[in-house]
Amino acid sequence: MTDANQSITVEDVRKQALPLGTRVVAGDGLLSRTVTWATVFYPETRTAAKTLQRGEMVLVPSPETESSRVTNDVDIVRWASDMQGSAVVLSENASPTLIAEANASGIPVMILPSGSRIRMVEKSIVSLLVDRKGQLERRGTQIYRQLTQISSRNEGMSELINAMARLTNKAIVVQDKRLRILESAVQPQFIGNWDDVETFLRNVYNLPVDMQDRQRVADIDNPVVLQSLPTPGMARFVSPIITKNIGRGYLSIIGRDTELDDVDLLVAEHGAAACALEMAKAKAISDTEKRLRGTFLDRLLIGDVSQQEAIRQGERFDHDMTQIHLAIVLSWVGEKAPSNRRLETLVNGAVASQHAKALIWQRERENELLVFHATDPKDPVDTSMKLAKACALEVQRQYPSGARVAIGLGQAAKDISAWRNSYRDAVQALELATRLQSDTPLYIGDLGVYQLILSLSDREKLTSFCERILGTLEDYDHRQNADLIKTLEAFFACHGNLSQTAEMLIVHRNTLLYRMNRINEIAQIDLNRPEIRLGLHLALTIRRLLALN
Repeated sequence: MTDANQSITVEDVRKQALPLGTRVVAGDGLLSRTVTWATVFYPETRTAAKTLQRGEMVLVPSPETESSRVTNDVDIVRWASDMQGSAVVLSENASPTLIAEANASGIPVMILPSGSRIRMVEKSIVSLLVDRKGQLERRGTQIYRQLTQISSRNEGMSELINAMARLTNKAIVVQDKRLRILESAVQPQFIGNWDDVETFLRNVYNLPVDMQDRQRVADIDNPVVLQSLPTPGMARFVSPIITKNIGRGYLSIIGRDTELDDVDLLVAEHGAAACALEMAKAKAISDTEKRLRGTFLDRLLIGDVSQQEAIRQGERFDHDMTQIHLAIVLSWVGEKAPSNRRLETLVNGAVASQHAKALIWQRERENELLVFHATDPKDPVDTSMKLAKACALEVQRQYPSGARVAIGLGQAAKDISAWRNSYRDAVQALELATRLQSDTPLYIGDLGVYQLILSLSDREKLTSFCERILGTLEDYDHRQNADLIKTLEAFFACHGNLSQTAEMLIVHRNTLLYRMNRINEIAQIDLNRPEIRLGLHLALTIRRLLALN
């Protein structure tokens, strides 16, 4: 960052005093020249009648009329260079001849934005030279006003970061709360190292410690932090983007560590505030779309939507309603569960990571989250199961020893009229997943036996069946502290594959074979007979359901 006692350079004047939007058209590599003062040169004047001190910046207004011009801009540039001026600032566009002359003479040339008043420009430069701190405060106000005006004109986040890039001549990156890059503007000199920079930015542990907690980030003392990057010689100003006292993202201004200055700091601070406005607007639009989507899906589930209307509504949501869809229903398990909004955020992250297309709907009254997944028509169940498992893994990653979620999947629906049935199936699968305390998603098509057992109301007969099939094995386990029931459960979970069963139980294959023989002997059965296997599998399933109920 620049020091107050350092000399003022052309680049300092450009960033801190010249009107926002001033362009450098020649001599871009000469902006480190020292500026000693500013002087106005009117084109109606001859250069011989004007003196110029070393290091002065020459400000050239447009002539009142072209016929009144005495000295053309090319001659002014040549004269300023001969007199060792620091730079030339023009009020009108530069011709190719002028640019060529400036580059040949070795002097920077800048063009003011339309409507700039030359005397006000002179005043700003003089203010910077004599009162740098005061001018910096005024510059901060100008920056904030310009950035918020971009937002108020609804020009979007892209124009916002491009404006910041022009103000700073640095790379700009805006990230969301999950550190996904929403927008970026990269300067050519950083392209070679940009992959490493993005890898660094995406790691939450590389954020300053005070900024890692989104709930407390509004309370930190310094809203902008200077941080070195792994790439030698590079650093960034990073600031949290805060709306309603919660961190919604991060703004980074990236450049050479020796070139980041007070104006860059101001842009980081005010730019984060402007980005917060953009994110708040985007959130409001998203919430409105979410409500419309919820109302539409409510009507769809009661059968009040035709195929044609569904297709039209899908176009509004940028979603293809003609694809095969499969309902996935999720719900927290347990009393001290996180909010449904949190579950929605986790599912959105999983959907994004899988590059899936889905309509996601938080159903508050039902205390569930419904996802209609536009699945693969060739393999709909496995494709949607992959997404459901990604959701479960995301929950486990966020809550490794805490909250659990139950997930149910319905049948694939080929048209809109079948979406209701897919949803009902998914709810049944969800209820079974909850009762079975399943940590993996359950598909309704795999649960026929469970549904049949649950439909039987005679608990005594079910208990008697279990005791008749499994009683001797349970007694043996109790007396000998053995694991024959556990061995059978693993055997069926591995579809009768002995190698996989031994691996699941973490025992040697010979140990497993010994246990299987003991099961045959104690229960006086033959596991090679299909009807015996079916009876055992049913008994184990009933035993599990009875224990849960």
